[in-house]
Amino acid sequence: MPIKILSVDDENDLELLLTQYFRRKIRKGEYDFHFAHNGLEALTMLLREKDFDIILSDINMPEMDGLTLLTKINEMQNPALKCIMVSAYGDMGNIRQAMNNGAFDFATKPIDLDDLSRTIEKAAEQIAYIKAREKEHLELAGIKGDLAVAREIQQAILPRVFPPFPEEAEHMDIAASMNAAKDVGGDFYDFFRIDADRIGFTIADVSGKGVPAAIFMAVSRTLIRATGIRGVTASECITYINGLLAKESVNYMFVTVFYGIYNCRTGEVTYANAGHNPPYVMRADGSLETLPMSKDLVAGVIDDYQFTEETLHLEPGDTLLLFTDGVTEATDTEENEYGEERLSMLLSHSSKLTCQEIVDKVKADVKAFAGKAEQSDDITLLALKRL
Repeated sequence: MPIKILSVDDENDLELLLTQYFRRKIRKGEYDFHFAHNGLEALTMLLREKDFDIILSDINMPEMDGLTLLTKINEMQNPALKCIMVSAYGDMGNIRQAMNNGAFDFATKPIDLDDLSRTIEKAAEQIAYIKAREKEHLELAGIKGDLAVAREIQQAILPRVFPPFPEEAEHMDIAASMNAAKDVGGDFYDFFRIDADRIGFTIADVSGKGVPAAIFMAVSRTLIRATGIRGVTASECITYINGLLAKESVNYMFVTVFYGIYNCRTGEVTYANAGHNPPYVMRADGSLETLPMSKDLVAGVIDDYQFTEETLHLEPGDTLLLFTDGVTEATDTEENEYGEERLSMLLSHSSKLTCQEIVDKVKADVKAFAGKAEQSDDITLLALKRL
């Protein structure tokens, strides 16, 4: 696009002078000159055509002088519109006022056209830079808007209605929460009914952050749900989805997963742990246990890996708490970590609480510990209690 220049001067000779001097650039489509004979006429053109880049304005004109025109242009708040003011050499007071009022540069009469040409080129460079930054800003604003929508979609695919199984209200309690560190996160939780007696539940943490992790999260969550709902064992589920993820993995992404199957009638939990943090078992008597550290790999690395399966029994009043490392690795302003010891102390006095109360209590304690420190990782929790 040509640089669009509006020359404002009550001397008609200047129009001929400019079109003659810049004729090559005009013919090549580099410059597009327009002319007005006073500030009022120029202002009318500016309001009608908002794509002017440079205003080349005389200061002393009838009806509306250049300084008044400059004030009106400033009110338009267009940083890409540059004003070059023109006046007699001896009129330095007005020129200085124009510069103080935001003019880009000035030229003195009689105009040195070679010098004016360099000034216009300098203004064009500034305009190109500003327009490039404005374009980047608009693109970033668009991305920010897309991320906001993506965040809403991501939150929408996670179960958010509690209790999720009203028909099991006498047998179990369950609650969960995911707070992403960025616009979108890589953590997820899920639970779903397998049959009349069994509920599948999972928590996971995808490697990396941001949009790639969010996409991998959505794929992983869908695969686990679609596979688990068929009623396969916990180890078969993780083994199967691991093979799919490993074959399709990009940039060596992986996911740590804890997938369990809870029997609402017996309290038995069978589970497979693909490199995830060991959950806590809060016993009804107030004691606290930690499940054994996983010996299996994370999911999405080796496609033919066979995952193992373990069994846990929940007595009435026992609670299983699953979490991602965003909880224990949360830091305060001095880079101190929240840590498992602090989490254990908190949970050891929480066995009588409901699942929602436990989740809220942990989140609040982590937030209080971190203080003003920025959240560096997704924070996800899932609690399941046998009633």
